[in-house]
Amino acid sequence: MAVKIKLKRLGKIRSPHYRIVVADSRTRRDGRAIEEIGKYHPTYNPSVMEVDAERVAYWLSVGAQPTEPVLAILKKTGDWQKFKGEPAPAPLLQRAEKPARPSFEALGGEDEGKGEAITQKKKAEKKDEAAAESAPAESTEA
Repeated sequence: MAVKIKLKRLGKIRSPHYRIVVADSRTRRDGRAIEEIGKYHPTYNPSVMEVDAERVAYWLSVGAQPTEPVLAILKKTGDWQKFKGEPAPAPLLQRAEKPARPSFEALGGEDEGKGEAITQKKKAEKKDEAAAESAPAESTEA
């Protein structure tokens, strides 16, 4: 029985998430797996690659063959180089914590609170002008 380390697809249509699994090479892509040994989320920025290094080392040592996408992930995480005895790659980028946005008060903003919307003011001016024009016309008729 040939054992492969491959990706099992999960998620919605345009939001793929993968599990790195060990499975029989004859099973379908999303079929039954022997063991899940990691995850891969390519849509995140930067993409998330979590691999259980001990289990990967075990499965590679007993002859499991990684597929091309999994091999690329293992090379980025350094597990493939560790298995082959090569020097480790540069560390992966870690997601930086977003600093909290400062509040309006912290920026020194003062709320003057005019209380009127610009559009309401324009409508009110037009009504006042129309009333002023019609008022003298009514007074001359009497």
